Amino acid sequence: MLIGIDLLWVRPKICGGTESVIRNLMNGFGKYDDKNEYLLFVGRDVADSFENYKSYSNMKIHICNTDSMKRIKRIAWENTNLDKLARELKTDVMLIPVYSKPKSLSTEKGGIPYITVIHDLQAFHYPEYFSKPKLYFAKKSWKRACEESARVVTISEYCKEDIIGHYPVAKDKISVIYDPIIVTGSKDKNNPSDNGITDDTLKKYGIEKDRFFYTVSSMLPHKNLETLIRVMKVIKEQNPDSVLSGTKLVVSGVGGRKEEFLEKVKEADVEDIIIDTGFVSNEERDILYDNCGLFLFPSIFEGFGMPPIEAMMKGARVVTTKCSCLEEVTQGKATYVDDPKDETDWVRKIKEAFTKERKKYPFECYNLETITRQYIDLISGCK
Repeated sequence: MLIGIDLLWVRPKICGGTESVIRNLMNGFGKYDDKNEYLLFVGRDVADSFENYKSYSNMKIHICNTDSMKRIKRIAWENTNLDKLARELKTDVMLIPVYSKPKSLSTEKGGIPYITVIHDLQAFHYPEYFSKPKLYFAKKSWKRACEESARVVTISEYCKEDIIGHYPVAKDKISVIYDPIIVTGSKDKNNPSDNGITDDTLKKYGIEKDRFFYTVSSMLPHKNLETLIRVMKVIKEQNPDSVLSGTKLVVSGVGGRKEEFLEKVKEADVEDIIIDTGFVSNEERDILYDNCGLFLFPSIFEGFGMPPIEAMMKGARVVTTKCSCLEEVTQGKATYVDDPKDETDWVRKIKEAFTKERKKYPFECYNLETITRQYIDLISGCK
């Protein structure tokens, strides 16, 4: 079977977690699928970022006559040309890893079956993030995906119920397949070169092992970073003699309203204890997971929420919320605040989390091979 994967939407290092998920999954298809072949449809301006997948014998790349970084033109090209191109290339099934399924010939008329992944319905919950055209496009795309796709995939039970609530037509075609999660192994304390890498990272940000909190997040309001700013203000002003004294907060924040975040940090007078790293490599991120005292994840809306799971797999103690899917995907194994916007509750739960032992959670249900085989089974059932 020839499986097409639409990667025209990928803008490297801009699409965040969604890009990480599909790149992990493509590695899974390359490693664990010895029966099917894959055709990757990519934009000509970012084609070089997919070169490494040519190393898999079951993968080929088709460079399309459009640019991924030019979103409006890319979407127009996708809806005009992609389905026709996929049929010309004898593609058996198309996988659309994001919600924007292109226009296509129906299967009743000999068209290709489509599997579309909807990660969440953020625009319904936070319409203020979107311009009217983008909001219209999102809702129209979700509706098309639910109505026209042979199968719809989403990434948590929370999202499944949310999608069915808005689009009942999806009820009998929707499946939950969690995101695959991959973290690197912990650094070997007996390996001087590993210690050097770790020491360089900690020195880079002016932090010490176990003396900082860490979070990975965009800077949109629903990520609730403003609460962590207040938490750090409380720790600075009211806990000078406690175990929290001198602890810093390291934020790897990409996208969203960074200027607004930095202004609130300044207003709270906590610039000396909040460090914004910007984008970090996976290796650097994992070093910060390894060495943080606690990982804090204050989000009040997630379709899945990879960072707290990654942190727990690395052995970090995690404090997060019970909002949306977070208690589901962390399987009740983190420390949870009762009120996600109450800084006093956060400080109390942070102190509680410090009393817990570090433990690495394997989370086998997020294993790359497990997730890959679930996708393969689903795709095979569409032909």
